[in-house]
Amino acid sequence: MKSHQKITDKLAIGLSLACVIHCLALPVMLVLLPTLAALNLDNEAFHLWMVVAVLPSSLYALTMGCKQHKRYQLLIWGIVGLALLVLALALGEERIGESGEKALTVLGATLVAVGHWLNYRLCEAHKKVDSQHCCPD
Repeated sequence: MKSHQKITDKLAIGLSLACVIHCLALPVMLVLLPTLAALNLDNEAFHLWMVVAVLPSSLYALTMGCKQHKRYQLLIWGIVGLALLVLALALGEERIGESGEKALTVLGATLVAVGHWLNYRLCEAHKKVDSQHCCPD
């Protein structure tokens, strides 16, 4: 079960980075490579499906990691980040403008990634301590 948590931590970090890359790099890519415009990656469906992928994987990985290392305060990073992603999706470009939506999305994705990075480090440190205590030479 711990390997599932490790995989989902890495998956969630990757998905968070994909969100950031999408928000920051897509406008530049659309200008430089006009053929990407045909893919319609700038619509709200992309944001919806990213949040649908990020929510369960993040919640699973963070809660499993917290059960392992018992540092539940790092859940705040992930939960606040997830809330910002959902808020950006719910408010949308119509209400808060393109800049507001990008700012919420980038901040949310960054907080989710930081939460998973801390979770991953704590789990690795916990695993080293457990292996030293459980398997004496």
